[in-house]
Amino acid sequence: MTSGIPGAVVRRRDFITFLGGALAGWPRVARAQRATTPVVGFLGFGTASASANRVEALREGLRELGYVEGKNITIEFRWAETADELREGAAELVRMKVDVIFATSSTEVGAAKEVTKAIPIVFATHADPVGTGHVTSLPRPGGNITGMSVMQSDLTAKALAILKEAVPQAMRFGVFWNSTVASGRPTLQAAEAAGAKLGIQIHSVPVRASKDFDGAFATMARERVGGVFVAASTLTRVERTPLAQLAIKYRLPSMFGTRENVEAGGLMSYAPDQADLTRRAATYIDKILKGDKPAVLPVEQASKYRLAINLSTAKQLGLHLPPTLLALADDLID
Repeated sequence: MTSGIPGAVVRRRDFITFLGGALAGWPRVARAQRATTPVVGFLGFGTASASANRVEALREGLRELGYVEGKNITIEFRWAETADELREGAAELVRMKVDVIFATSSTEVGAAKEVTKAIPIVFATHADPVGTGHVTSLPRPGGNITGMSVMQSDLTAKALAILKEAVPQAMRFGVFWNSTVASGRPTLQAAEAAGAKLGIQIHSVPVRASKDFDGAFATMARERVGGVFVAASTLTRVERTPLAQLAIKYRLPSMFGTRENVEAGGLMSYAPDQADLTRRAATYIDKILKGDKPAVLPVEQASKYRLAINLSTAKQLGLHLPPTLLALADDLID
């Protein structure tokens, strides 16, 4: 009987009191531990598999700076298939009060910007941060957004000149661009200005989703364009395989915005190494977590661009590329 062992009763009661206090305290301890671990919200358009190399690049960049996922940093992923889902994903990250939102391009930045002016947003492959109004200037972004830029408006002229060299007889090019992203219109304007200098007509073909792709290529074929400039966006990168297949189906030589498009079967790309830019964007996350403000962290521009050409696709198109152009290529993919 327990009444015959009063000391045991006291000890047992003391233990139960201690245990209850410990259990009540554990959530507070866990919350305190989580509070010391920074949380990065990764906002992605498309599927995780379509952006696997970008995810790994960011993780690599963070590891180089001493961050180990699950140990001293947490990454919360939100993937979206539509613009509405992207905004909701951004809103979820804001409700979680993440420390930084990583939004790789203008597509994701636009969604994140709609729901927060306080949480820092870092981009890695933004096409035109100034032209879209996402930052005030490159040296002083002035808000809660900063990162790495590919300056697509600037490289559009060079990309079109290369495409013209590939199909010198062409006098009209289609410009395939995503009208749902802020960088789309400035890129089209840059293409129109470049076309005037090159002596070619520009046929604008805006799209909003992958379901528009086939109709867009059919339209360009009817308009007898001699080549297609595909303005880089998250949509055109994520849907790179059907884009490459359509360009071959309609026999339209095309210039794409990422090497990933060429690896998927696209003819050419003129672009920086976007996985490398993603890796380097981790430095912004690191600086922000250490107390720096995005408003005063200058946007860094890509400085090295590479020309990639898919020789197998050129053969399928019956295209004989000039030896001078092949000599300029940094990457020849067979």
